[in-house]
Amino acid sequence: MSVRRQIRLRKEFLYKKHEEVKDAIIDDKKRKLQHAIESHTAIPTEIATEARQLHHQIEMDVPGSSKQVIDDEYAKVGLYEPRVCVTTSRDPSSRLKQFAKEIKLCIPNAQAVNRGNHRTDELIDACRKADFTDVIILSETRGMPDGMIVSHLPFGPTVYLTLSNCVLRHDIPECTPASQAYPHLILDSLNSRVGERVGRVLQALYPIPKEDSKRVITFANNNDYISFRHHMYTKEKGKVALQEAGPRFEMLPYEVRRSTHWMIR
Repeated sequence: MSVRRQIRLRKEFLYKKHEEVKDAIIDDKKRKLQHAIESHTAIPTEIATEARQLHHQIEMDVPGSSKQVIDDEYAKVGLYEPRVCVTTSRDPSSRLKQFAKEIKLCIPNAQAVNRGNHRTDELIDACRKADFTDVIILSETRGMPDGMIVSHLPFGPTVYLTLSNCVLRHDIPECTPASQAYPHLILDSLNSRVGERVGRVLQALYPIPKEDSKRVITFANNNDYISFRHHMYTKEKGKVALQEAGPRFEMLPYEVRRSTHWMIR
């Protein structure tokens, strides 16, 4: 991707997001006016001067035509298979390298890349040119994986997550081998606005599976901690048997940005 084309696409993306924010503000004013009309109460003073114009727009609106501002970056997800780059912070320990390999095995079409001494902006530019759809950067403290950054290309969003209780495959008793089939996803209790946003980011990492796939990956939210679990299942005499394939860990989202800039300071 040439520099000029990248700048043009970035400007178009920012303009589109700006227009979406303006539309969201107008939709909020419409809801306030509609509520005032239906409840026979006074029109809020902040929209009184625009009430006649807003009422005309409400009458012209088609039911169910309101746009979803959030997650528009993923409007085309499902039309193509994602390609994910999995890498680490600089000078990773052997445990972080192994963790990155296991994350790569959990995400179909993912590719583990040696970070080397490349800066973050150089890494993102290289992934854009290689047509990756997402980048995952793993970090550690004293040999323990404790951070994950998931960034959607080319322009974001970027989600920062803290990792805890990481258990690798060889530390799980009776860990079963994982197949390379596309997994079914379970997104449990990600019902809030932030939860839906984070869930959409995680969902976009995975392609659409076949119905007969025996592989399941779960993201279950409990008190803002998202538990990652990876299982294979079999059906025997009408009963379902789960076998853990690992790894397992907890994720705590702490920041969501609408771009790929300054992912790591």
